[in-house]
Amino acid sequence: MQEEIYKVQLENIFEGPMDLLVHLIKKNELDIYDIPVAMVTEQYLQYLEWIKIMNIDFAGEFIVMASTLAQIKSRMLLPATADEEEDDDPRQEIIKPLIEYLQMKSAAEQLSERHILGEATFVRSSDHQQFLDEQDEPYVQVGLFELIDAFQKILAKIPDDLQLEFTPDKISVKERITQIADILEAKGSVTFDQLFSEQPDKTEVIVTFLAVLEMVKLTLIRIAQHAQTGVLRLFYV
Repeated sequence: MQEEIYKVQLENIFEGPMDLLVHLIKKNELDIYDIPVAMVTEQYLQYLEWIKIMNIDFAGEFIVMASTLAQIKSRMLLPATADEEEDDDPRQEIIKPLIEYLQMKSAAEQLSERHILGEATFVRSSDHQQFLDEQDEPYVQVGLFELIDAFQKILAKIPDDLQLEFTPDKISVKERITQIADILEAKGSVTFDQLFSEQPDKTEVIVTFLAVLEMVKLTLIRIAQHAQTGVLRLFYV
């Protein structure tokens, strides 16, 4: 029987609202100082809607950011008043904190790579980065939003007439986690596409998505993307 109201807690698994903005800027190759707010707001809301459909709990900060973007979008549509300076760009409300966030994130990443007073200074999980360092091909770690992109591409290939209907004979999220664990136990790593059957339906895609998120949360797997081809690969930790 299908699990009732299965939810995945997003907190402390992946990134936050600022990371979604960064993802959209990189994905669309945008100038951070000249952000097309209308387009970014629309895409931001699409990601949140997709997360809601997946029944994933996410922090209220995502909603706050969406409201901020919508407000900036509305202000840009209004004609400038006489009291407003010509260079009073409403986008500065998001550009300035975004730049500060990128600077802080870059500094944090550099700090995490330093070995200060020995390895005991910073606690790290076993086999840290080993799953990437041992690979001959160049891989980079990915997060929630790249994962959503990959799932959306698979969903886009499914005909609309294949309705999303959970039935008792469909596999549950817990069962799917067990299946993926068995696959990785045998192979060590698999490409993202190898998780699915030749003609997956929407139920299979969504259950797999929830299972992958839960496995990341439990630190059972790590996900990386080939730097050149963009292919996602799952590694058993």
